[in-house]
Amino acid sequence: MIRRFVMLMFVLSYGVAVHAEDLKPQMNVKYGPHERNVMDFYPAKSDKPTPVVLYIHGGGWRGGDKKTNPKPFLDRGITVIAINYRYVQNGVAENVVPPVKAPLGDAARALQFIRSKADEWNLDKKKIGATGGSAGACTSLWLAFHDDMADPNSDDPISHESTRLYCAAVNGAQVSLDPKELREWMPNYRYGAHAFGLPNFQALIDNRQDVLPWIHEYSPIELVSKDDPPIALFYRGEVPVVGSSPKDPTHSGVMGVKLAEKLESTGVEVLLVTPGVENPEFKNSTEYLIDRLTR
Repeated sequence: MIRRFVMLMFVLSYGVAVHAEDLKPQMNVKYGPHERNVMDFYPAKSDKPTPVVLYIHGGGWRGGDKKTNPKPFLDRGITVIAINYRYVQNGVAENVVPPVKAPLGDAARALQFIRSKADEWNLDKKKIGATGGSAGACTSLWLAFHDDMADPNSDDPISHESTRLYCAAVNGAQVSLDPKELREWMPNYRYGAHAFGLPNFQALIDNRQDVLPWIHEYSPIELVSKDDPPIALFYRGEVPVVGSSPKDPTHSGVMGVKLAEKLESTGVEVLLVTPGVENPEFKNSTEYLIDRLTR
């Protein structure tokens, strides 16, 4: 009788304990109101809260999907959560200004939602690392460098959660939306005008002064500060040469070189792996995240 009473008091005080073996993958979990505000949850089996890899897909903020292979992380006790988010064209349709605020804001909301599920999903709220390629990489870096967007005064408890990351490891990341510095780095650069609802890169150049506040708000390199988490940058293609015109400027390691310079000068830990780098400590973002999240 006494034992039953003690167990009842424990449940009332602390809730029912999570059994990791009972957690199953969940597809298309809603984290927001839009039809693309869904995530796939792949739980790692563990008796203690697990680190998390947040996967943000690429596609220029105009396409792509959250489908991914979680197995390398699950095998190492790391939960994977992959998200969809609104495209910039959804932002245009909803009068989101600038349109890029839609995908980036959704990623921040997804991160807060994940933290709000930490007890239910057996997650370590502190150890969340983001990854992705191209636009997903840019979004990951934006989250990594942005000041905490938690709102403790909100009526929505999910908004109370932090948006800060433990680390990020990304592939082919865009690091700036500033046409002036991008053209200085690579004279043939031409990507990013759609982020601000402009028809082409020349329009972005012509209207740079008008959208400069948005450039400062949504370019990851503009947000770097000394309290930012460790970052790993992976690029393929040509050996990066600042001032050159690479075949694929949108994903060129030139951007990684410039961001790494900024991070190093600010005192943020950074690993840059590009063609020409011999014997890197980590060959890809998966290796880096596994090492960082399981230390």
